[in-house]
Amino acid sequence: MDWGTELWDQFEVLERHTQWGLDLLDRYVKFVKERTEVEQAYAKQLRNLVKKYLPKRPAKDDPESKFSQQQSFVQILQEVNDFAGQRELVAENLSVRVCLELAKYSQEMKQERKMHFQEGRRAQQQLENGFKQLENSKRKFERDCREAEKAAQTAERLDQDINATKADVEKAKQQAHLRSHMAEESKNEYAAQLQRFNRDQAHFYFSQMPQILDKLQDMDERRATHLGAGYGLLSEAELQVVPIIAKCLEGMKVAAEAVDAKNDSQVLIELHKSGFARPGDVEFEDFSQPMNRVPSDSSLGTPSDGRPELRGPGRSSRAKRWPFGKKNKTVVTEDFSHLPPEQQKKRLQQQLEDRNRELQKEVDQREALKKMKDVYEKTPQMGDPASLEPRITETLSNIERLKLEVQKYEAWLAEAESRVLSNRGDSLGRHTRPPDPPASAPPDSSDNSSQDNRESSEEPPLEEGQEAPIYTEFDEDFEEELASPIGHCVAIYHFEGSSEGTISMAEGESLSLMEEDKGDGWTRVRRKQGGEGYVPTSYLRVTLN
Repeated sequence: MDWGTELWDQFEVLERHTQWGLDLLDRYVKFVKERTEVEQAYAKQLRNLVKKYLPKRPAKDDPESKFSQQQSFVQILQEVNDFAGQRELVAENLSVRVCLELAKYSQEMKQERKMHFQEGRRAQQQLENGFKQLENSKRKFERDCREAEKAAQTAERLDQDINATKADVEKAKQQAHLRSHMAEESKNEYAAQLQRFNRDQAHFYFSQMPQILDKLQDMDERRATHLGAGYGLLSEAELQVVPIIAKCLEGMKVAAEAVDAKNDSQVLIELHKSGFARPGDVEFEDFSQPMNRVPSDSSLGTPSDGRPELRGPGRSSRAKRWPFGKKNKTVVTEDFSHLPPEQQKKRLQQQLEDRNRELQKEVDQREALKKMKDVYEKTPQMGDPASLEPRITETLSNIERLKLEVQKYEAWLAEAESRVLSNRGDSLGRHTRPPDPPASAPPDSSDNSSQDNRESSEEPPLEEGQEAPIYTEFDEDFEEELASPIGHCVAIYHFEGSSEGTISMAEGESLSLMEEDKGDGWTRVRRKQGGEGYVPTSYLRVTLN
């Protein structure tokens, strides 16, 4: 079934149909273009939304970034941003593969259609011109025949008329013969023209026009196929980003499951615990006998020098309990002593890590400069060794400066850790007394460990208030392999390790946990000064790794 055979007489219908097909192609291109604009606007709004809610400060400067809730929210925002990127990719694919290509193809189809219909109209015009020539020759033949018949009748009438002269009769016969000859020529011309028109008409309807209509059919079918492929590109553009979008959604799900309420509570503690000891009981202050008051160190309202504090009518002891009162503006110091002990310790550790990283960087740079200088000395054409001296000198100066800063921060950190341990001991020791040690003897240990325990037990116990060393330097030749601790613990009470296998410890001392309690009430620990032994489990606060 083809148009040239079945629709040979529907030239105008085919003209309207092919125009409708091209209009449909243009409408689809316009639809995809507007769809692309929608996707681009959607992606832009998503990106603006993500930008609006992303944290403004860097993660390292934002304490809230340590909470799993905040981390999950940031991850969700990042996934939404990636999702917006996929919508932009869809818009780009639709714009390039559909809008541009189909618009270009539509222009090509319009040119091809115009060419085919121009060819068809030329063929129609040629056939119409042939038909007009046929009609003209037909009318001329008809007219010449009537004139010949009229001339013949006139000649016959004059021949019968006795009054007509011989000259008139001859003239009439010649005229009739001329008209007859002209009619015969018109007949021959009409016959030839008719034969020519029939041949052109057959060629038009059976060859020329069917070929043009078949070309239009092929063009329209190609347009429809291309349009169908364009329909498919709409879904294909979506399917291409489905795996990435699925990953984005999966990332959002993982972020939702990553919220850890318990961990966030612990993070909050680590961020804001001060390390101060809890305030003691407020003692009764007898104002009825102001001169006979006995000062008490645990009273918040009594100065340490023993002199009674004069209070105005509007003052109250509540103002001295700083955890519940308004904080005064503090002056920031280099050693962070304006912060609570725990916060001071963390800030000092951070500063110390930063200085160590800078120091290592400068050391690496110095080594690189030395190697470069050696290369220049061995191969002078590569460079002048003297040109590196200023940089080497600058690097050495930076190393010395950073070493001094590291020592300074290490000293401050040791003081801060001592404050933390002291406050912990005060807080734990207040209002409590040490429980009784286990009745059973501590477990037996190996000869080496027993010897270590005996040596450590002979060490004089730390006096109350004496600070345990924070760092212990080991000699480089010390090669003995020690077991790795499984945790750490803090001594809640002072313990005198007098029996074999035990070890002494001071209140507030930090110890390494070597072996957990086996159910006999004893725990094996290691001191920072060296030596291992058993201490009562009830005397410790234990934290496992």
